[in-house]
Amino acid sequence: MTDRSKIDSNAVLDVVRTAVERHGTKREELIPIMNDVNRELGYLPDAALEEISKMLETPTSKLFSVATFYHMLSTKPRGRHVIQFCESAPCHVVGGREVWEALKENLGLEPDETSKDGKWSLITTSCLGVCGVGPVIMIDDDIYGSVKPGDVPDILSRYS
Repeated sequence: MTDRSKIDSNAVLDVVRTAVERHGTKREELIPIMNDVNRELGYLPDAALEEISKMLETPTSKLFSVATFYHMLSTKPRGRHVIQFCESAPCHVVGGREVWEALKENLGLEPDETSKDGKWSLITTSCLGVCGVGPVIMIDDDIYGSVKPGDVPDILSRYS
């Protein structure tokens, strides 16, 4: 993964070109391409959106709409570890609010914020698709279910 604080334009172009080579230039490949670029760079910088726009012959306005619609994508830098918290009703009724408060307290962050050291980003999502084990937290690609407020410090300590 690229250092998110020091992304040069050549690195952005290389990442975009690699993603487009992997998926092709059909418009239906837009989300997989954007997801690859977002994962590699940590977000979708303007230069990446402009290059994808050229290569897929799709207006940047459409790309921006897609990038801001999906929680998995971001147009601003995110931390090395992205925490997604499910705020759906099933998670809420089994203690989600208390887990949410524990996350905010332990991280010192509000929704859609990134820590000053660049380690954490905290976002909410409407559903992670594992309602049977709520409340649910997803950190990067790791899913934690049946989370209790007291579990939060231990879960966070697993990430450097």
